[in-house]
Amino acid sequence: MGIGEGIAAAARDPLNAVGLLTRVPVPVDAAQAAARGGRGAWAWPLAGLVPGGAAAAILAAGGAGDVPPGVAAALALGAACALTGALHEDGLADTADGFWGGADAARRLEIMRDSRIGTYGACALIVAFLLRWSALAALAAAGAWAAPLVAAIASRAGMAALAGLLPHARPGGLSASVGRPGRNAMLGAAVIGVAACGLAPGGALAAAIIVAVLILGLAALSRARIGGQTGDVLGAAQVTGECAVLVVLAAAA
Repeated sequence: MGIGEGIAAAARDPLNAVGLLTRVPVPVDAAQAAARGGRGAWAWPLAGLVPGGAAAAILAAGGAGDVPPGVAAALALGAACALTGALHEDGLADTADGFWGGADAARRLEIMRDSRIGTYGACALIVAFLLRWSALAALAAAGAWAAPLVAAIASRAGMAALAGLLPHARPGGLSASVGRPGRNAMLGAAVIGVAACGLAPGGALAAAIIVAVLILGLAALSRARIGGQTGDVLGAAQVTGECAVLVVLAAAA
């Protein structure tokens, strides 16, 4: 592939990322997206513009209309989940159930493939929603409406990093079908994530650091529990990263 063709292919990566990580009906060339594979992961943070942008717009509209911060936060969360089809929340629940519900890697992976939610998964979802709702309510009250956009972008940069750091724990899953990002894709995603954190003065450095620490910690845990990563683990990385960034930014606000 020539340089011009490579640039043209990379230019389609943001649209492919939106098609992969959200439920927004965008025109995606499935064959081209499959050919790009993990090389397109640099654009995953840009998919955060969709749910993060919607959440930020709702917080801003709520502030302009004197909507109570808690109500605006709940609406923002609901909109973000609707736009992603709760894809990442499903991954968080499956990961929590599998990591702590199985005695060995094979059993953990089996549990993670089960569509039913267990106690660990339910608890993880409750805590994640409470953290995000509380942080978003505080941010809405402070008028820091860009925070959910920052968190959505930075947390998806963490997903790309984790996907590149670990091998696939099993063949045939969503993560394996996409492929592992290479160094350039990971670096591109990281640059976008750090740049997004720069939109949040006061908490930018702390937000970037905490996402990096979380990804390294989750990578170590996932390697120990299942020997690698899956799409569920990447979803868990996005939700936990988002929680952390929102909490940091709420504290800074």
